[in-house]
Amino acid sequence: MAPLKVGYLLPTRDHAVRGDHDLKRLVDQAVQAEALGLDSVWAGDSPLTRPRADPLLLLSAVAAATSRITVGTAVLLPALRHPVLLAHQLATLDRLSGGRLIVGMGGGFPNAATKAQFAAVGVAFEHRIALLEESIEAMRRLWSGQEVSYTGRHVTFHDVRLAPAPAGPSGPPIWLAGGGEPALRRVARLADGWLSYPPRVPAYARERAFIGQHATRAVTPALYATLCLDEDPGRARERLRASIEPYYNAPLEAVETIQAMFAGPARQAADWLTSYAEAGARHLVIRLAVDDHRAALEEFAGTVLPLLHSKGSA
Repeated sequence: MAPLKVGYLLPTRDHAVRGDHDLKRLVDQAVQAEALGLDSVWAGDSPLTRPRADPLLLLSAVAAATSRITVGTAVLLPALRHPVLLAHQLATLDRLSGGRLIVGMGGGFPNAATKAQFAAVGVAFEHRIALLEESIEAMRRLWSGQEVSYTGRHVTFHDVRLAPAPAGPSGPPIWLAGGGEPALRRVARLADGWLSYPPRVPAYARERAFIGQHATRAVTPALYATLCLDEDPGRARERLRASIEPYYNAPLEAVETIQAMFAGPARQAADWLTSYAEAGARHLVIRLAVDDHRAALEEFAGTVLPLLHSKGSA
């Protein structure tokens, strides 16, 4: 079994909610994560629904400021972008990072705010999943460095060659978000990784097993999880609420029914994360629900990470 890797979600949305648009702070936090021994840093994508810094531009700065740590999108909405241009951006970022890029992708939540975001950029929301699938197929062709063509229902181009090609011959790995049978079959058919966030470990184990049974390639099982560390569980929950509700513009009780979230002491957090590792997760992407992200990252790396190591999970 591959060793467990642990990554950190850069708080792009949290900064935007507070009106903090000093992007150098985010790059500095990525450098901090690398120095603390984490394996990856990630940036989310939502230009209008939950506004934040553009993930590809931010990760380009992170790639230039770091040397070891993996950079990833958690998650990118490819349907908002033309696949030729997106393939070019991702290939450039992958080359800039020396092949350290993971492209996490998703279709977007089916709600009114996401529909409005698609409408604002002139993309039909009902075509988002087809666009996601065609974009993956088209970009993998484009990343070959050869002159290629593609014909789909929504995406068509002829005799296109991109330069530079990505750092590796097959391009950066693509991880897909999602749960439920249609999404899991899409992961098994198209993805190199699965970036999911079920709030219950048994559901994670079942869905991971389903992917394993149907996958046509090796798929890395990952987990997107939110933590709020505090020795007082009640205080931790209120801090979690104060972070999550402005982030999603929704009650905590609604969000935690669909996303993996923990609020409480570090040792219990490590046990909770270990339960997902035992269910098959090989890469944890941790979002910290806090105000002071630099201090919280230090705390996580100094408490939870060593406990994961001591359990033999990482």
